Amino acid sequence: MTASSSNLSNIPASIRGIVFDVDGILTDGRIIYTDDGHELKQFHVQDGASLKLLMQHDIQIGIITGRRSPIVARRARELGIQFLKQGASSKADALNELINDGFIGQDLAAVGDDIQDLAMFQHPAVTFSITVPNAHPTVLAQADAVTERRGGDGVVVEISQALLRAQSRWPY
Repeated sequence: MTASSSNLSNIPASIRGIVFDVDGILTDGRIIYTDDGHELKQFHVQDGASLKLLMQHDIQIGIITGRRSPIVARRARELGIQFLKQGASSKADALNELINDGFIGQDLAAVGDDIQDLAMFQHPAVTFSITVPNAHPTVLAQADAVTERRGGDGVVVEISQALLRAQSRWPY
């Protein structure tokens, strides 16, 4: 099934963990540098609340990014996300490292938007792949589902609601 013919209504209720890319998923994909060399990223506050909601419902959350950023480390800390891999040259290897560190090793969803995220999609522990409408065309063609929202604009809100509804655990 291609993402162009699917949405999140087909998310499996069996999902027990979700691994997210950062740039283009948790952010809009833009990187802003200040004149003094600092990097800025913008996160959607509702995504943060939705990540916490997922964790409250025993869905493990992992973050894998190819870049290194103190901003991402801070955001993960603020949200209580302990499974974080930055500077990943291989996202499949990074997912293996997360699993070795105690992240759930089965029934995972992976959320990414660029070609390096395809390695997460193809990982044996990942049973469902999700992307955003402004993803790389190759990723759109290979994902199981595509969100309605674009990266950085409440993607996690949409995913959390769909998953918790599929599990009959949506509290609102």
